[in-house]
Amino acid sequence: MADEQMLQNLEKITAQFGNCFAENSFAKPLFIGDILNAFEENKEVTAAGRLVAKREHGKSGFAHITDHTGKIQFYAQLNTLGDTYQLYKWLDIGDIVGIKGKLFITRTGEKTILVDSLKLLSKALLPLPEKWHGLKDVEIRYRQRYVDMIANPEVRDVFIKRTRIVSMVRNFFERENYLEVETPMLHIIPGGASGSAFKTHHNANDMDVYMRIAPELYLKRLLVGGLERVYEINRSFRNEGTSTRHNPEFTMMEAYCAYKDFNYMMDVCERLFAEIAQKLYGTLVIEYQGQKLDLTPPWPRISFAGLFKDEFGIEDSDNQDMVIEKIGKKLTLKQGLSRSQILKITEEIIERKFPTDKPAFITDYFTWTSPLAKQKKDNPHIVERFELFVAGMEVANAYSELNDPIEQRKRLENQLKVEEELPKKIDEDFLTALLHGMPPAAGLGIGIDRLVMLMLNQPSIRDVILFPLLKQAVE
Repeated sequence: MADEQMLQNLEKITAQFGNCFAENSFAKPLFIGDILNAFEENKEVTAAGRLVAKREHGKSGFAHITDHTGKIQFYAQLNTLGDTYQLYKWLDIGDIVGIKGKLFITRTGEKTILVDSLKLLSKALLPLPEKWHGLKDVEIRYRQRYVDMIANPEVRDVFIKRTRIVSMVRNFFERENYLEVETPMLHIIPGGASGSAFKTHHNANDMDVYMRIAPELYLKRLLVGGLERVYEINRSFRNEGTSTRHNPEFTMMEAYCAYKDFNYMMDVCERLFAEIAQKLYGTLVIEYQGQKLDLTPPWPRISFAGLFKDEFGIEDSDNQDMVIEKIGKKLTLKQGLSRSQILKITEEIIERKFPTDKPAFITDYFTWTSPLAKQKKDNPHIVERFELFVAGMEVANAYSELNDPIEQRKRLENQLKVEEELPKKIDEDFLTALLHGMPPAAGLGIGIDRLVMLMLNQPSIRDVILFPLLKQAVE
């Protein structure tokens, strides 16, 4: 419901000055930040933005407007504005206004616009939350991100910087001669990762389809088709719970390069992360949640198989049942051992045994945990794969891609036996593609949301997603 006092002001303004929503455009040649940066007294300027502060002194008043680049004060006078000064008096905090005037500096040293023209461009009919200058209510912040960005300019800055980071990722891969592509978001058979898929129905074809859990299998088809370097900044979906590190809808970057292996992708990660930090902060030492992170390459390599041998006495050749049995002797586990459980155990061991002031590549994963990765030449029980951990959080996953169609079928058939979340189907078209021959290749997936969390020192994934999925509000 609209605010009663603001509705009354709407009626008064409409009666005297016309429709409060009539303006279709407003000539705004500069952002507020541009005006402040190129400030010159007596210069004529035009500005527009949201009214965020206002005070009157009889026949004059000071106010502030803001846009995404900054905030500026303006000074309104009855002598200068004439009848339009009444419009200024009826304005509410939150209204969108356009102003024109000359720049000057007040006695307190503040850069200000002396207004000679004032227009109401859009009327706000709901007040900002109480104490909005320091809005802290997490529920309001996530549900009403538009209010959050008005109340907390630093939040708006996070999302502006997120866009910059995505652009940096895109520019990096374009310089490396990768081709940006788009692959389907609706899959007949979900694959390319473990996870529970969202299911829907396509009415025209009368068939069930799934929101993708990963674009991997389609991107590999492109390698078969002769596109040797491809990447996609993609939206993917997992029908799973939420946490500070998980959202059911998330953004990933996946890249595939023919004739390279997972060692090459380690180099890509080191160079990409270092480049982003350097461009954002001018240094390779950044802070995440009170801890210094040194992104200077090279980063440590830690053997997953070695960790599990030291911790649980597990050998490379142990099958999944033997691994569960040995872990079960030290830990209380429910029946089965999912990838997420293995990941959690790995995270706990890393945090306990290794310093987290540098990123670390966890390598040497068991073959049975990685159905799409190529085995090591000298050890069929281990695959050429790494997961990148930064500040105790998995941020990237990569491997030398399995391109043997016969071995791939065996792995996928075995995966169906143990994975409860995936439909009991194999993507036959993907296997058909491999039968046509896929070159040796390396693949890399980076969680963009987690990358942004790290680079911008944000504690939760919800702080870097504009509109995170939340439970329905209780009426």
